[in-house]
Amino acid sequence: MSSQPIDEDGFHSIAWDDAPSLLPKGGQSGTASSTSGFDISSESDNGFENISPVSPGAGEGSASGSGFAPGASTDTIQQHKRYRSDIEANREHAEVDGTEWGGRWMAISVKDPVKEHEGSKDMFVSYAVRTQTNVQNFSQPIPVVRRRFQDFAFLREHLAKAFPACIVPPIPDKHRLEYIKGDRFAPDFIEKRRMDLQRFADRIARHPTLQRSKLVNDFLTSTEWTVAKHHHISHPPPDSHLSMMDSLSDTFINAFSKVRKPDARFVEMSEELERFEEGLTGVERLVGRGKNRVDDLAADYQDMAAAYQTLGYLESGITEPLNRFAEKMLDFSALLKHTNSTTTEPLLHSSQSLLAHSTSHRSTIKLRDQKQLDFEELSAYLSAIVSERDRLAAVQTGHAGGPVGLGTYLRDQVDKLRGTDDIHTRRERIRKLDIKIKELQEAVTTAHETSNAFSDEVLKEHQYFEMNKQEEMREMLQSYADGQVEMLKRSMEDWDRIIPVLQRIRVDI
Repeated sequence: MSSQPIDEDGFHSIAWDDAPSLLPKGGQSGTASSTSGFDISSESDNGFENISPVSPGAGEGSASGSGFAPGASTDTIQQHKRYRSDIEANREHAEVDGTEWGGRWMAISVKDPVKEHEGSKDMFVSYAVRTQTNVQNFSQPIPVVRRRFQDFAFLREHLAKAFPACIVPPIPDKHRLEYIKGDRFAPDFIEKRRMDLQRFADRIARHPTLQRSKLVNDFLTSTEWTVAKHHHISHPPPDSHLSMMDSLSDTFINAFSKVRKPDARFVEMSEELERFEEGLTGVERLVGRGKNRVDDLAADYQDMAAAYQTLGYLESGITEPLNRFAEKMLDFSALLKHTNSTTTEPLLHSSQSLLAHSTSHRSTIKLRDQKQLDFEELSAYLSAIVSERDRLAAVQTGHAGGPVGLGTYLRDQVDKLRGTDDIHTRRERIRKLDIKIKELQEAVTTAHETSNAFSDEVLKEHQYFEMNKQEEMREMLQSYADGQVEMLKRSMEDWDRIIPVLQRIRVDI
């Protein structure tokens, strides 16, 4: 789709769309990760109203590191590494049928972190960003570029400016403890950040407006990204020229005002988000408590294994069976820790990211309320000016006019004392008020249209958020359940193998 013309009223900044043209239905197919988007069943340019979740492959990839304790058997470690590798392979090579997807789809993978300029003060981590889509504007079928965290931050910041009514997904905060203690290049931290950036990319790919923006296209394909960034900075989107102080002053003033006529749709939307956040926070608290208990249980199994090894040295006749039993307990302890690191911790991390995404949604609702508040304040101001003009017109014709407030009464008295309350002064004031009324009427009309347009966009955004939330919750819980089931299956197999060994123990009394 070609760029939309820019209207005089500036409403294009609400849902500014600079999307490239798209392939016809049944276009190029490719590979998508398990977190790649939704089924799009309409080719219209109405914002992808007909979007329904699809069922991609397996869940989230595991964090780096095996998580096994010393003493665990090599076979057990390798079994779990192969299991997690199979999940990653399924995510990487799940085929996507272009006809099934309705023509428009995008899948982005963020992987292969590399330390650039290692050993110098300018060292940073770059990530390979691989995109598969059927958007015609892409110069390569499967472009792969390298981007650093600052590039993702730039993309997020400028998307928020260009699409104020869109729920632009959050990225992890740069000001974290890892930066203070100098551990931001640790493998665990890099992997967690990669997973956060992957979620950010998945949400961009699933968003029917953001996925088609020119900035996103440059981010995913440009080999001259620095030039593209400078070009975007020098050609900002409309209405982004407002100073920071202007934005802060508007927000500060509106913070002390409330919408006079709240829209029931957005009140219900806010309450629904609040209930969701409370529920997800409760789940996160329970899972975190369970994780701590499993860590304690794993430590207890390690201590018990050491005790059985000591007992085996004392009982020379059954040393070998007891040592094998102790090894199996060490394996089970390592299995519990590994399950926490590859299943429970990703669930907690995903829930925190989803809560941050919900907070972004709340911000768009607050911004919509500010647009409605602008309209209400302008309408009230216009009403006051019209009343003042009518009062002066009534006085001019010899009528008493309507009741006035204390301020107006004092001003009239001061004008009489100064001798400026004559017919010519009143005529001039009426003329100026007529001009002001005309300007205010245009401003009220513009604010009303802006408020309505913003409300319509937020309603669409809520639909996209709900579908994205359902997809992420499904993937998150499925990955967690699969990890727990796999842990139980492996532990049952291990204990079943050791039971015959223990049954052969004979102790003479």
